[in-house]
Amino acid sequence: PVSAAAGLAPASPSEPSSRSPAGMLPVVAGLLLAVAAGGRGSATGDQESPPGSRFVCTSLPLDAIGAGCPLPPVPMQGGALSPEEELKATVLQLRETVLQQKETIGSQRDAIRELTGKLSRCESADGKSGTGTWKKELGKGKDTMGDLPRDPVQVIDQLSRTMQTLKDRLESLEHQLRANVSYAALPNDLREMLQRRLGDLERQLLSKVAELEDEKSLLHNETSAHRQKTETALNALLERVSELEKGNSAFKSPDEFKVSLPLRTNYLYGKIKKTLPELYAFTVCLWLRSSASPGIGTPFSYAVPGQANEIVLIEWGNNPIELLINDKVAQLPLFISDGKWHHICITWTTRDGMWEAFQDGEKLGTGENLAPWHPIKPGGVLILGQEQDTVGGRFDATQAFVGELSQFNIWDRVLKAEDIMNIANCSTNMPGNIIPWVDNNVDVFGSATKWPVETCEERLLDL
Repeated sequence: PVSAAAGLAPASPSEPSSRSPAGMLPVVAGLLLAVAAGGRGSATGDQESPPGSRFVCTSLPLDAIGAGCPLPPVPMQGGALSPEEELKATVLQLRETVLQQKETIGSQRDAIRELTGKLSRCESADGKSGTGTWKKELGKGKDTMGDLPRDPVQVIDQLSRTMQTLKDRLESLEHQLRANVSYAALPNDLREMLQRRLGDLERQLLSKVAELEDEKSLLHNETSAHRQKTETALNALLERVSELEKGNSAFKSPDEFKVSLPLRTNYLYGKIKKTLPELYAFTVCLWLRSSASPGIGTPFSYAVPGQANEIVLIEWGNNPIELLINDKVAQLPLFISDGKWHHICITWTTRDGMWEAFQDGEKLGTGENLAPWHPIKPGGVLILGQEQDTVGGRFDATQAFVGELSQFNIWDRVLKAEDIMNIANCSTNMPGNIIPWVDNNVDVFGSATKWPVETCEERLLDL
């Protein structure tokens, strides 16, 4: 602060102590013009100023603010001051008080800006301090306080230390303010504003700490749940491996198995869990080995409500093998009752009722007018080894298949001849897009069993 102002005579040190700035405020307005005029006259060499007097501006260190700003002594000019000099001294004292108050307010503004900066660093990049933004920042791995560590425990400790530091600084500011008010008390508005801002900051810091604790707890719970799920999956895999090591019902892959139907009965069969959609064309392929004669029986049948013979492949007694679609019959030139493995494929399309019959990759016959323009109905039941007289039942033992079945696949289109050849000679593996041959899609009943199947190459050697 400036100890004296140009153009004004300094007051005696003993006089201002009896005059408070508040008490002099009513007369300041009336004296401003006169004082300003006196100041200008002194600055321009006006002879009204007492001769032989001059004014000195002195810089004081910051630590001297608490002790006030003492006025330099001025020698008395012949004893008591005149009324005009006394008024000038009072105005000088008021100016010094105003300067001190401005400096105090400036320091308080700096403190407020510092606190606001800390608060802004607590908030997210878009200016919001909501829970979602805080969690988003945490999820990105950013330090929302600038230099906070990512460990939740360290973050909480750092926030606590920051809050305590802010409290200490506020106490220091209040102490400094109390030391700086030798002439006038600190305005209550400023103190209340600082306390309010610190309270807001403290609440926000506590909220952030609480959110961090919640995040830590949630992360712990999610980690535990994930660990439990992983352990369950591992246990299931271990059980599956144990089953595979036992050998009886284990297969090298989900499709490398066969269904064995050793007896000609009406209670021994396999069932496909999936059903067919509405079809306008299809291809059915399977490997089979029959051990019965005459006639191999029924390798498979598909029945729907109102039509038990929607799709049936059957060789009954001395009759040739037949394909039934919607109870319409086509005789197929297939010969598979020699007790060896054979690969059979049958294609059909509703357009003109065209059909084809393949044995071991070779097309042996074709025809038309088999249930033309009749779409295959959906929602029926597929049975392996039995012919259905009702949907899913009323089997006839004389029509049962005796032997082994594998790789029963159905597509919703007519496969090309080269694709069928590649499947039959083991050069490609094409699961059916409607009914694939997989272990969990086939159930067996009666004394029917599932066994590991010979490799495709071993089946070829059996031809």
